[in-house]
Amino acid sequence: MAICFARFRRRLPFTLSSARRVRYFSLSASPIPPEEPTPDPRFLRHNSPDAIPLLDHSPFLRFPRVRLTTLPSSIRVITQSAPSSASHTASVGVWIDAGSRFEAPGTNGTAHFLEHMIFKGTRCRSARSLEEEIENMGARLNAYTSREQTTFFADVQSKDLPEAIDVLSDILQNSKFPDHAIKRERGVILREMEEVQGQVDEVIFDHLHAAAFQGHPLGDTILGPEENIRRISRVDLQQYISTHYTGPRMVVSAAGAVNHDEIVNMVGKLFTNFSTDPTTADQLVDANPAVFTGSEVRVEDNGMPLAHFALAFKGSSWTDSNSIPLMVIQSLLGSWNRSIGVGNCSGSQLARRVGTNDLAESIMAFNTNYRDTGLLGVYSIAMPNCLHDLSCVLMEEIRRLAFQVSEAEVTRARSQLKSALLLHIDGSTAVAENNGRQMLTYGRVVPFAELFARIDAVDAAAVMETARNFVINKDVALAAMGPIQELPEHGWFRSQTAA
Repeated sequence: MAICFARFRRRLPFTLSSARRVRYFSLSASPIPPEEPTPDPRFLRHNSPDAIPLLDHSPFLRFPRVRLTTLPSSIRVITQSAPSSASHTASVGVWIDAGSRFEAPGTNGTAHFLEHMIFKGTRCRSARSLEEEIENMGARLNAYTSREQTTFFADVQSKDLPEAIDVLSDILQNSKFPDHAIKRERGVILREMEEVQGQVDEVIFDHLHAAAFQGHPLGDTILGPEENIRRISRVDLQQYISTHYTGPRMVVSAAGAVNHDEIVNMVGKLFTNFSTDPTTADQLVDANPAVFTGSEVRVEDNGMPLAHFALAFKGSSWTDSNSIPLMVIQSLLGSWNRSIGVGNCSGSQLARRVGTNDLAESIMAFNTNYRDTGLLGVYSIAMPNCLHDLSCVLMEEIRRLAFQVSEAEVTRARSQLKSALLLHIDGSTAVAENNGRQMLTYGRVVPFAELFARIDAVDAAAVMETARNFVINKDVALAAMGPIQELPEHGWFRSQTAA
């Protein structure tokens, strides 16, 4: 789902043979979301590892109605109101089908640079007046850039929604990008780059993308290289906006104490200067598809106390029919951290083996989706002398999912996955983000009753079939940092996938 497991921002097609499974798993786009989905009987099939029958709980998953309006400019406005909210707060943002993946050759870093510059003054507001206006409302204005999306959003009191929408429309349409601000932000971003270099989990996944998608923009970092940051100009920023900030690629999403018709009217009046170029992100992806590469990036550093490595297989796109089974597989592999003190009793067999045998400081399965591909794997942190044994256990457990999985394991993993999805939408900010990102990735918001039915349709046979098609005899990408002399070679990991 778009709300889940797209883990890293800088801030990750084979079709099942059974026609029944294809119909049930596929999250293909549909222009009109169903308002009151009929619960599928399979939704009620497994409610606990013991399959104890419970009452139909789908009514609890019927959240407030999602409303969608497409303006003549092709900007989509989606709202989910909660008028009973005691706090009377709301969140509104603009989700744009544009990220570092769509940068022109030689301009990697522009999308993130633009995120910084968008708050530095417009033709109507200076940078200072913009900051004061936000502070006077007691609001929070923020943004983030990922490889495929850019977002600008505000959390406000509901009475201040008109002003927040006016601010968002102004910064996206009227930013001036003064030279002195560009110069200052170069320094800010370069310092940010230095900070990121100290965050090994960020760096390891940048290396993993570079290994998995060699020579493709999806393998580039979101910040961009230092030489690009030093030469990005106003022209680059304006060119990126005019090319990618277009009506068909924008979604305005609001949640909380909001009124749909009022939001539509405000957006229609204020968001008037965006290009209506019909080129979609899907068309750009089709013109330059990502190709998964089996390779590795190793950075040996004996000064680091622990070794970090991430292993990944090619995953699925957001709308691929295998995306739901792969989410269940991620849940099956699970995560574990020594500091939490749980391991020997974990539902994940991988976590139990790692915890019982003291093989790592932490492990974390991930499943990152993009428009045409994805990454499925595990990120591990371990003592140097544990790397070989940890690698053996890791590959054994990944291979096991292709041949020997119990229904009890899968039931537990489904329950954990559903809980994670629900916990991810706590608050109006999370709801607005969930809806905005799903509109970009699926073309609709998938109701939770429907999503849970799709998850509950994944049984042990489906997990094993999916694992065989994504793991067995498949290439791997590897990124490793630290004292990694005892980490097996890339060829060894590849050999462990053989049937």
